[in-house]
Amino acid sequence: MTSLVTREAPDFTAKAVLADNAIQEDFRLSALRGKYAVLFFYPLDFTFVCPSEIIAFDRKLDDFKQRNCEVIGCSVDSHFTHIAWKNTKLEDGGIGMVRFPLVADLTKTIAREYGVLVDDEVALRGLFLIDKDGVVRHALVNDLPLGRNVDEALRVLDALQFSEEHGEVCPANWRAGEDAMVPTAEGVASYLAKHSS
Repeated sequence: MTSLVTREAPDFTAKAVLADNAIQEDFRLSALRGKYAVLFFYPLDFTFVCPSEIIAFDRKLDDFKQRNCEVIGCSVDSHFTHIAWKNTKLEDGGIGMVRFPLVADLTKTIAREYGVLVDDEVALRGLFLIDKDGVVRHALVNDLPLGRNVDEALRVLDALQFSEEHGEVCPANWRAGEDAMVPTAEGVASYLAKHSS
């Protein structure tokens, strides 16, 4: 798998189910330019780990939007299956009226272009952070049984936006409000001396 990080995110036009269950026939990733985007793939509707992730993203959606970031889910299911899953009660394995688009990738073209299609069947749990210019800045791919951490996606988004604004780099485990590093030998030495304990 070739990493997409630092490259332009593969554009696509596909059917998507929107927050109100309307079907957008021509949802286009590049229409989000000027905003950040988290595009995440999940294997299938009506499965087990997937609803926990989708609901977790929905619960944090306002946090993403406050950071000028759109969230988009994508699987190899049809838009009709997405609607059926949204219309299924949580206690019956549904996801309810999640507020971000769910893209239908029935041809598996999008998953293939992002390098997350496994055995030509379903998508691995890929997550791609795309900047305002449409460039992939972070990618994470989990195997099917391993759910993602939505707070970590927010942390990486914060780090990217901080670095863009301040020109500093964010060390291991950095969180918003903490010290960052000036990207020089002296800056790194200063940071490490201050945080060595």
